[in-house]
Amino acid sequence: LTALFIAFGVVFVAEFGDKSQLLTLTLATKYRALPVLIAITAATMVLQALSVGVGGALGASLPATFINSLAAVAFLGFAIWTLVDSDDEDDVETSPTFTPRRVIVSVASMFFLAELGDKTMLSSMTLATDRNLFGTWLGATLGMVAADGLALLLGKYLGDRIPRRAIRYGSAAVFFVFAVLMLFDVLR
Repeated sequence: LTALFIAFGVVFVAEFGDKSQLLTLTLATKYRALPVLIAITAATMVLQALSVGVGGALGASLPATFINSLAAVAFLGFAIWTLVDSDDEDDVETSPTFTPRRVIVSVASMFFLAELGDKTMLSSMTLATDRNLFGTWLGATLGMVAADGLALLLGKYLGDRIPRRAIRYGSAAVFFVFAVLMLFDVLR
């Protein structure tokens, strides 16, 4: 239980203001809450298992520049996809291309890439070196889902009050900024 509580606290605090929390907030303005919550929970469970179980070995063998380059390209793609997606006038949830499964897969993929090598992943990896692995995994997973759940609630609140066009341009800008920041990190 000690590992669970410590991991929950550390990851919950580390997640505030993190790019994946901002990503969750942005996606919550466009999609229903339940598919987004399922996606971030599934991605978090896998990420935390990776970081707790084999994260140390993987982090040592894969260069951070490779991971950040992959994530930067993905976020640039998300920015372009968001700009090209012209569902301003239609409700996303009633469009024929909307399916909860598609949202879950897309959101989980974005969330997974946003978190690779991030401070929350590194925090749980560090905690797992001298604490119970299962407790660390569970605490880190619950901490991240709790923090991102708050962003989800805020995103739903904002999504009901901001025009779709503004959300689309704002989302594209957020994805583009993440891509640029990751590219700068790769280049330095």
